[in-house]
Amino acid sequence: MLYIGAVEGAGRYLGPVHVYRMTDQQAAMADPADRMTYATAVLKKNFRAPGKRWYADNTREPIRDETLREGLMEVGAVIARKDLPTTSSKPRYAMTASFASLFSPSLAGEDLDTAIDKWRARNLSKSALARVKIMQAGAAGGGTGVLVSFPNKETRHLAPGPSSVIAKAVIEEFAPRYLEDPAVLWLSESGNKVVKRDDAIASAIGLEIEADKNLPDLVLVDLGPKEPLIVFAEVVATDGPISARRREALHVLTDAAGFDRSQVAFLTAYQDREAAAFKKTVPSLAWGSFAWFASEPDNLVHLRDGALPAAKLLELVALR
Repeated sequence: MLYIGAVEGAGRYLGPVHVYRMTDQQAAMADPADRMTYATAVLKKNFRAPGKRWYADNTREPIRDETLREGLMEVGAVIARKDLPTTSSKPRYAMTASFASLFSPSLAGEDLDTAIDKWRARNLSKSALARVKIMQAGAAGGGTGVLVSFPNKETRHLAPGPSSVIAKAVIEEFAPRYLEDPAVLWLSESGNKVVKRDDAIASAIGLEIEADKNLPDLVLVDLGPKEPLIVFAEVVATDGPISARRREALHVLTDAAGFDRSQVAFLTAYQDREAAAFKKTVPSLAWGSFAWFASEPDNLVHLRDGALPAAKLLELVALR
């Protein structure tokens, strides 16, 4: 959009074609005349910019729907013309003036950081702001790692990275929201490194926890109910959700310990619904399990299975 000057108030607009026909060679041609020539010439059917195109023609819909309409427009970074019919192929998108101002060469250092923070506060939703914080925390991860505060007030450092950021959210955000009296029985990192293991509580409730290939990243327990609730939680930054196979393997563990299956829950935790890991693994999530997103901590997805009595949609809507 900046390349062709498609900014609010300028009278110029971008269409998906401007994106999928762009090339590195064309992008390097920064002269205003070259940029304006591209803006109009690219709309012609037989036009080809010099160099290898970034995308193929069949990427029109993802650019339009996922990137522009459901992405940038949703957060107030892009606007669309309202004077065109929905079937029109004419360019209709432009960057908002407020968002475009963040790219001013005169903004740098602390002034740029301040301007970005103000724009986020004005334009991003609660979940979008949470997503930004989570991504920043995962990217930052200094030498000391990610500091986690456990329900018993202990603190530990986890290795830097997105998995640790999600694990922290499960312990500090999910557990107090959804469990009456939460405790962490087990927390591990990649390489089977045990970060926390509470054998005293595990023994008190009759659960023997040993390192196992099916054991998830986190094992929580709710000590509030008369009968404790065991929560097996998998943190997914790339792969490895609670699948049907893993659920059954973990049930073997709790069956042997004498737990009724109504005392066992399974959770797969993600960064957010837009994360590639969620889109990749959602087909393999076990029915009867839960999915939770760190960027939307007050919401919980239940993959309702056939073990529950059948209910009409109207009954389920009434439960909202």
